[in-house]
Amino acid sequence: MSSLISMRIIIFGGAGFLGKKLARELLKRGELSVDGQAPRKIRRLALFDNVEAVGLPADPRLEVVVGDIRDQTRVRSVLEDPVDVIFHLAAVVSGEAEKNFDLGMAVNLHATLQLLELCRNLPTRPVLVFASSCAVFGGELSETISDYTAPMPRSSYGTQKAVADLLISDFSRRGFVDGRCLRLPTIVVRPGKPNAATSSFASSIIREPLQKQRAVCPVAPDTKVWILSPKQVIENFIHAAQLPAAALGANRIINLPGITLSVAEMVSALEAVAGPETRALIDWVPDPFIQSIVMTWPPYFNPTRALELGFLRDESMREIIEAFMEEELGEEPS
Repeated sequence: MSSLISMRIIIFGGAGFLGKKLARELLKRGELSVDGQAPRKIRRLALFDNVEAVGLPADPRLEVVVGDIRDQTRVRSVLEDPVDVIFHLAAVVSGEAEKNFDLGMAVNLHATLQLLELCRNLPTRPVLVFASSCAVFGGELSETISDYTAPMPRSSYGTQKAVADLLISDFSRRGFVDGRCLRLPTIVVRPGKPNAATSSFASSIIREPLQKQRAVCPVAPDTKVWILSPKQVIENFIHAAQLPAAALGANRIINLPGITLSVAEMVSALEAVAGPETRALIDWVPDPFIQSIVMTWPPYFNPTRALELGFLRDESMREIIEAFMEEELGEEPS
């Protein structure tokens, strides 16, 4: 059984950018409150991923586990020690899931169902925070997505996330887990290099020019996206874990708040912060495959419920860019 004064947390996808950022913040805070109870010290923090999590501080609370989330035996082994909170961030990203249907289904859907089944057989009911996606929506881009808009995904990735949302909700209804599904906007600005995510360009057109490198924008300047910064995503992950189940009720699916910007507006903010030479480093090279997927993602949301529950969004693109410069590049914006 879980200790009354300490807890164990698992981050699936813990070696990824968001996983490691979440781990650092949890270690820094040192404690977490679950279901409205008094905060408890974090005894162990397990990071599970198919590669080793590197670049983290040496901390006796950290438990790094290398394994494939599709491997039932390996996942079961990391669940043997009682767990209080699970952050499920592991996923095949959108572009890769569209190109490799079998891999996307295996990781994004089947492995999630397997994790839920394993949690169902645990002696305790863990809080499960799931990184879902606003890609579950599609269709007419003029529609503003509300808390009651039905999912209508136009990609395999979006479909897999939508099904996982429903499964987690039903497992929560049955009392097997205490789930919270957070539908994430496009995350900007991600550090590192471009990845296979369809939305990767949204970070690349900011990140590379700030480092005096060329970037490629595969979509039209008037393309609008719904975005949220890494800082606010991490705050919202932790907030979700600490929300009392009673505050969520039967609805365990939350459209996170964000801001709507066109790509042109994002680039204008970049120029305002870092000068016209940054804009000149962006090459506009249309990619019909990427544009076709991005155009299925509605950019307008009315996240009333998330805001009422205390979830956060950014104030402006300028704020997002300046935070990236300070936190990832070690630069003070001029």
